[in-house]
Amino acid sequence: MHYHLIGICGTAMASLAGMLQAGGHRVTGSDQNVYPPMSTQLEALGIEILNGYKAENADIGADVTVVGNAISRGNAELEEVLNRKLMYRSQAEIVKEQFIRGRRSLVVAGTHGKTTTTSIAAWVCEVGGLDPSFLVGGIVQNFDASFRVTKSDHFVIEGDEYDTAYFDKKPKFMHYLPEIAIVNNIEFDHADIYRDLHEIKYQFSRLMNLVPGNGRLICGTDSPVVQEVLAEMDGKLFTNVETFGLNDEAKWQARYIDFSGDTTRFTVFKDGHSWTEFETRLIGEFNVRNCLAVMIAADAWGISRKKIQEAFHTFKSVKRRVEIRGEVRGVTVIDDFAHHPTAVEETLKALRMKYEGRRLIAVFEPRSWSSRLAIFQEPYSKAFSYADYVIIAGVYNTAKASELGKVLDVDELVKDIELQGKSAMSFPDADAIVEHLTPEMKAGDVIAIMSNGGFGGIHDKLLDVLKG
Repeated sequence: MHYHLIGICGTAMASLAGMLQAGGHRVTGSDQNVYPPMSTQLEALGIEILNGYKAENADIGADVTVVGNAISRGNAELEEVLNRKLMYRSQAEIVKEQFIRGRRSLVVAGTHGKTTTTSIAAWVCEVGGLDPSFLVGGIVQNFDASFRVTKSDHFVIEGDEYDTAYFDKKPKFMHYLPEIAIVNNIEFDHADIYRDLHEIKYQFSRLMNLVPGNGRLICGTDSPVVQEVLAEMDGKLFTNVETFGLNDEAKWQARYIDFSGDTTRFTVFKDGHSWTEFETRLIGEFNVRNCLAVMIAADAWGISRKKIQEAFHTFKSVKRRVEIRGEVRGVTVIDDFAHHPTAVEETLKALRMKYEGRRLIAVFEPRSWSSRLAIFQEPYSKAFSYADYVIIAGVYNTAKASELGKVLDVDELVKDIELQGKSAMSFPDADAIVEHLTPEMKAGDVIAIMSNGGFGGIHDKLLDVLKG
């Protein structure tokens, strides 16, 4: 069949394009904002991309048009598809019917850590001999890909709580038929589609209710909201519930965590008894939780502790998740996807422990829908406490963000951070930030750049300055 994807350069859409091509289908797509890593992946696959959304793109003759969740009514290409009454589907529908149905599905959900946890799970399943298919919202370095299609019965997928498409407003994860579901944590996010935390809790409760009786629901109870949802659903869940965390109440616990060496070491306890010791090259308490969730799922699928440890030891992480982009003249430049206040704080906390004694410079771009809005004004003022020096970029596409509500006040944020005794300032864009940092950078600095977008190529620009 011929599938045409409107919005093909979105993370999930680009991966679906590759999966469909791997399944023997012809794939084309259209988009107007193209940047790595997905554009690079599509180029490598030789998939044709039409530039811009135009009515005449419908002439390409696709059997099925896949409409990305960033595409809304008024899009010229979508309107032509509707006018011609062509067959169209969402990304999540195609994934469910073409790749998941009939297989054993592990769905990784939560406000934070989905991509890393899904990537760890895919690699653990690979090392464990399950030969999994997978779909992840980032490039898994062990596979150098965000997806894979195999003949295995096992499928590992990142379960996004964002809505599916303009014509399907339930979360993507509601399509993924979980045998095992991991819910790492729940917080308020996606202010463009959810009014409050109550709405998000409701959607996660629906996911929990999808897990069958012979499956596993793996819940991170270090998250107070996860505990709330579990309490509200007490007696209403018809599956096996496994809780995990660093707290004393969880069934599976990580104790004796040691960040002092080149690896993170910890001991896992199950029902109060020592289960085994593990180590990982990943940093931070949040990654200990990610690993803990995966080992519970791996154990349910029969993967040995020895193989789990082998996978942890050889896991290379994910692009744009605390990824070292380069080290030049003693300055380390790190790229991270963090954009929610909690993720920003956890990332900086982990880097503070990893690079103790070095100056930590945090460079943050408010780019996601929620981060651009004032709803997180106060949490952001506290999120940079582990950094020594903070730079906040101008709010991305302020005019568009203002349509949804009051926009984050960057100047006020800078003042609040300065009140904590830190150097903080704002600049409008990547070029201005690079110009400012050029004479400031010195050997030993660690520069953590946090954005969920391309951020004007700031990483390479800083490295080029250092090389020059």
